[in-house]
Amino acid sequence: MSLHAELYGELHRAAPIVLLHGFGGTAAAWTAVAKALAAELPVIAYDLPGHGRSLSVEPAGGAGWMAKAIVADLHQRDVEKFHLAGHSMGGAVAALIALRTPEQVASLTLFAPGGFGRGINGEALRCYASAGNREEMRAALLMMSGRQHPVSDAEVESTLERRRLSGAREALKRILGTILVDAGGREQGTLSVEDLGRLAMPVRVLWGEGDNILPVTQADGLPSNVAVHRLPEAGHMLIDECPEAVVRVIRLGISQAV
Repeated sequence: MSLHAELYGELHRAAPIVLLHGFGGTAAAWTAVAKALAAELPVIAYDLPGHGRSLSVEPAGGAGWMAKAIVADLHQRDVEKFHLAGHSMGGAVAALIALRTPEQVASLTLFAPGGFGRGINGEALRCYASAGNREEMRAALLMMSGRQHPVSDAEVESTLERRRLSGAREALKRILGTILVDAGGREQGTLSVEDLGRLAMPVRVLWGEGDNILPVTQADGLPSNVAVHRLPEAGHMLIDECPEAVVRVIRLGISQAV
């Protein structure tokens, strides 16, 4: 099993920042964020199993299986301590890694993470996964983004390009089947969010108040050690919509790490 990752900076000069993208994305989603962070620490941005150049690695067990695959890959790279950030599905994976191997995670930053509540817009995710032309993809991306965020032609085309890889659509369909737990696509599997309260590392969550995929109310009532940031008018695609805020929140967590 071999996962693809984009590396920024000299990997072992310090504890790196590990970045995990959301459903249907790749490491490329983090490019602007990774370049900004790499001025301070090395960065590893993964293609999660079933995505991009990790497409051949089938995510047989959903987020839990992906978490195990990431930890195994980091071990192969001799990375034993790292800062961790994840968006959406990648946020669920990141949270599971932190809960399972807390001694390895120096800080945890989550962006509209999956699994923090039952509600989910499965219909929008199905449209996103199945979009086969520019018109359909633009409509899907607009549905997932905040009202103030324009969806560029380049964003549409790069997302479609990933769908053209052999087996990509089938992989996304399988992964979505592990995320959605009801036939109507209105509920997702959940994490033991209360367990975040036992984590000693800095934990931060950033959520857009205009998120149409995972409602921002899922950030309510989190354990007291979790610092919650909300962005007015931002949607679900936080890495694309507000990369500066994403970088800022990751840096806050790193600055508080022991």
